[in-house]
Amino acid sequence: MKAIIGKKVGMSQIFDEKGHVIPVTVIEAGPCVVTQKKTTEKDGYEAVQLGYEDVAERKLSKPEVGHLNKAGVSPKKYLREFNLDNAGELELGAVIKADMFRVGDFVDVTGTSKGHGYEGVVKRCGYAIQRKSHGGGPVHRHVGSRGSGTDPSRIFKGTGGPGQMGGDTVTIQNLEVVKVDPELNMLVVRGAIPGPKYSLVTVKNTVKTHKVKQAGAGISSNPQKASGRNPQKASARTK
Repeated sequence: MKAIIGKKVGMSQIFDEKGHVIPVTVIEAGPCVVTQKKTTEKDGYEAVQLGYEDVAERKLSKPEVGHLNKAGVSPKKYLREFNLDNAGELELGAVIKADMFRVGDFVDVTGTSKGHGYEGVVKRCGYAIQRKSHGGGPVHRHVGSRGSGTDPSRIFKGTGGPGQMGGDTVTIQNLEVVKVDPELNMLVVRGAIPGPKYSLVTVKNTVKTHKVKQAGAGISSNPQKASGRNPQKASARTK
């Protein structure tokens, strides 16, 4: 398990060796400092707490300042806990940088999606507007009546409606790391991640498993299945 805290810088595009365009997101990942260690004897599990981005001490509460002073690190603005494989090996004050990831790794990025405030059903749920003919009045973008009759006499859960849109914690899984620059604390991943520019994100190695496909692994030896590809070869097997 590998993890780091960072900020979304923005989106761009790069070209691979074959000249294909790859849409990427640039993340300012770390450096992070270990501010606390969780142990099995004391807490029942092993984990580490990472701190990110220096901040003035006056902007923290006294308990927060005391917590960081106990670890012997400078005041940090963001604190997040991760269950790392080498949690027992890391010491207080250890620095974690972007070079812990390698090109070709797959990661899960978690952030807070862009907030849109209170929105209607057309923008929030993709509903179509009402026809603008026959006296629609000022309700073209309203949801209209959706209530049932006597049975079930209610609106089912999950039915689209107006309400708060965005501002949710979203995780995008299985993004490939295409570039790592430890000097600039830069982590470049393929695709888009949640949140606006300069919003806080956490990067962890993906929970999905990646199996290496071998040549010929998907070819079946069943004559009936092979008959769809090559009837002559299938008939020769059955003789």
